[in-house]
Amino acid sequence: MASTLHISQSHAFSPTAAVAHVKPFVSLPPRNPIFQSWHPLRHRRGRVSECPPHRGLFLRFRTPFVVFAATMAEMPKKDRSSAKGFVEEMRAVAMKLHTRDQAKEGEKEPDSPPVVKWEPSLQGYLRFLVDSKLVYDTLETIVHKASHPWYAEFRDTGLERSEKLTKDLEWFKEQGHVIPEPSSSGISYACYLEELSEKDPQAFICHFYNVYFAHTAGGRIIGKKVAEKILNNEELEFYKWDGDLSQLLQNVREKLNQVASSWSTEEKNHCLEETEKSFKFSGEILRLILS
Repeated sequence: MASTLHISQSHAFSPTAAVAHVKPFVSLPPRNPIFQSWHPLRHRRGRVSECPPHRGLFLRFRTPFVVFAATMAEMPKKDRSSAKGFVEEMRAVAMKLHTRDQAKEGEKEPDSPPVVKWEPSLQGYLRFLVDSKLVYDTLETIVHKASHPWYAEFRDTGLERSEKLTKDLEWFKEQGHVIPEPSSSGISYACYLEELSEKDPQAFICHFYNVYFAHTAGGRIIGKKVAEKILNNEELEFYKWDGDLSQLLQNVREKLNQVASSWSTEEKNHCLEETEKSFKFSGEILRLILS
């Protein structure tokens, strides 16, 4: 990867665009505190504190937020009556939380400029990557711990992002950039995910779906645009998957449908109702790119 970062304006997008070369990543020092897996209870210089309280949390989201283009390019539009499994229901609810310029099914009024007009900052993007890593660390720890048997179905799906983000942050460090601590947005979301995973598995599955599937669609578009403007078009590991991404997604869809097949109607509806909260948390982290 190039060692010089500069802004390069362009609005063309091609998900198959290739980079000229990628600098090999260096293995992480085993005890470097910056690149150890963050735990949502651990922050700033290794001190441990309790997660912030979540009572009334969503009343505090007063500024307009940008939502991930969750599964925007994931699947063609289908009528709900012909939907194959619960994943299509989750997708349909997510689509309604988009604006019309993000998805045909979108119903929200735009409250921010489109991605092509963003002016990202390098430090803001680093904060976004750090908070994203914290969220993915938390999700991957939860499914490996599997406090609910369902979670074990989502181990080693190929969609995992924590290791990829670790490599990206190490590369930025090698370029001389200071890697920030996780922000309050990332810490709050990680804590909330841990809480849900223990007490509310249906709601947790909603977040799991939206975080991973959003990144494979709208997240890739955002990553491309940011790379064009501040990374000299270099493609980070965060936006690369080992194997056929379409097949990886299909495998996870099937697992999600299988898990949800044992749920009652009330449990499925409860999962769907959690979608807006997942967008709010993700939107807070996404907005860091512009900070």
